[in-house]
Amino acid sequence: MTTGLILWLALTWAQIALALAACFSCLRLFKGPRAQDRVIGLDTLYFCAMLMLVVTGARLGTPFFYEASMVVGVVGFVATVTAAKFLIRGEVIE
Repeated sequence: MTTGLILWLALTWAQIALALAACFSCLRLFKGPRAQDRVIGLDTLYFCAMLMLVVTGARLGTPFFYEASMVVGVVGFVATVTAAKFLIRGEVIE
């Protein structure tokens, strides 16, 4: 087996695993009995989306996907902090 084939197989399996993890996090996001479970599902979903962009960038060999993954990461972090603050205090802006 050549290194190109091994890399292609590894990236394919990574994309499949990340898609499966994203499906499970969507299930937790929509089904979660508490609001905290929904926040964790959203946090995991944006993390899976960020990693899918990184794997796609590695597969295509373009650096544009890495920048997009950083934007998704920052937006997801802000959304998680905002949701946590809302759950703790009941309001976002004081």
